[in-house]
Amino acid sequence: MKISMITLAFAGLLATGSAFAAQTAPSTQPAQTTVQSAGQWVPPYGQAVAPKTRAQVYQELVHAEQDGQLDYLNSTLYSHG
Repeated sequence: MKISMITLAFAGLLATGSAFAAQTAPSTQPAQTTVQSAGQWVPPYGQAVAPKTRAQVYQELVHAEQDGQLDYLNSTLYSHG
């Protein structure tokens, strides 16, 4: 029983080892990627979004509290129940 398990494991090792050996070497051409500066997120459609000030974010929070959007999100999305 142990011999068959060892034989099966060895056969699996040989099969996966040959699969890794069959991979092609990486190309020597440089990749055509652009690198964004650290901390600068660009949306997928390519147009940069203007950053918001603390006052603008606070005003959006106050507006969301007043019109009930925050209560709705807390009762549906964040309720965990």
